[in-house]
Amino acid sequence: MDVTSFWHRHKASWAELEQLVERFTKQPRKIHADEIDKLTLLYKKTSAHLAYIRTFHPTDEVTLYLNQLVSRAHNLTYKQQGTSWYQLKHFFGSYLLLLIRQRMGFIGMAALLFLIGGIAGFAAVMVDPLNLYVVLPQGMAEQINPTQLGAGHDSVNSPVLSTMIMTNNMKVAMLAFVGGITLGILPIYLLLFNGLLVGALAAVYAQADSSYAFWAYILPHGVIELTAIFIAGGAGLHMGYRMLVPGRYNRKHQFLIAAKESAQLLLATLPLLVVAGVIEGYITPSSLSLETKYGVALLTLVALVGWYAWGISLKRALTRHPSI
Repeated sequence: MDVTSFWHRHKASWAELEQLVERFTKQPRKIHADEIDKLTLLYKKTSAHLAYIRTFHPTDEVTLYLNQLVSRAHNLTYKQQGTSWYQLKHFFGSYLLLLIRQRMGFIGMAALLFLIGGIAGFAAVMVDPLNLYVVLPQGMAEQINPTQLGAGHDSVNSPVLSTMIMTNNMKVAMLAFVGGITLGILPIYLLLFNGLLVGALAAVYAQADSSYAFWAYILPHGVIELTAIFIAGGAGLHMGYRMLVPGRYNRKHQFLIAAKESAQLLLATLPLLVVAGVIEGYITPSSLSLETKYGVALLTLVALVGWYAWGISLKRALTRHPSI
């Protein structure tokens, strides 16, 4: 049976299960015995549907949707919904990593747009340094002095700086996500523009033979920060894409699923942006050696890879035990 026919045949029971899950989650004290029986029955039925669709269509949108639905129903059925650690481990490990892999094409597109902007900004300033005043926002170019990089360590108010940076980064991520309703135009602009800024600044420090110091001040927070921005940007691009190309399902249903999944991706970026903000507020402007700052950047990269590997291990456990 093809996926479209399978979806049309069973979507009513899935919707009923989803409504029950929402009711059990929001109004646990108003549950009747017959609703518990119904939840159990629909959970077992939908688990069988998930096993089938995962076998024959493992990368389809329906597979991701059913995996999330069955997981939520399983938590309620076996009373695991009260375990906060279990929920966090499942979301940030198994479910989120699966969602990121499903959206890797859009996340990769976000990274590519940033890279295109970066190359354009770097090339423009290398060809003519005066282009810096065209690329950067008004008044910013005059404040750049490669010889003063890292000056004034003792005067930096790290808590205030860290808070300001976290707020700004979260604002950019939210704009990239919400901008999906502009058919993806705003996320494209934000990714290109931010890449343009970084590329232009890299060119200024390259011309001053200060690239080594420049990247030592960018990479410690940049590895995590850019990862989060690419995920948020990819979420916005996916939402915009689904507004234009709903696929085999009706436009409203597809858009609602895309918006929900994109919001979950955005939520996942917030802890990353908090960590990046702390690093940028405390470590980046500090008097630590450049080599130490490169070491911090490497540690953040290892942490991200470790997170991904942890998610892979949980995903394998989920494959061995589909009801988890």
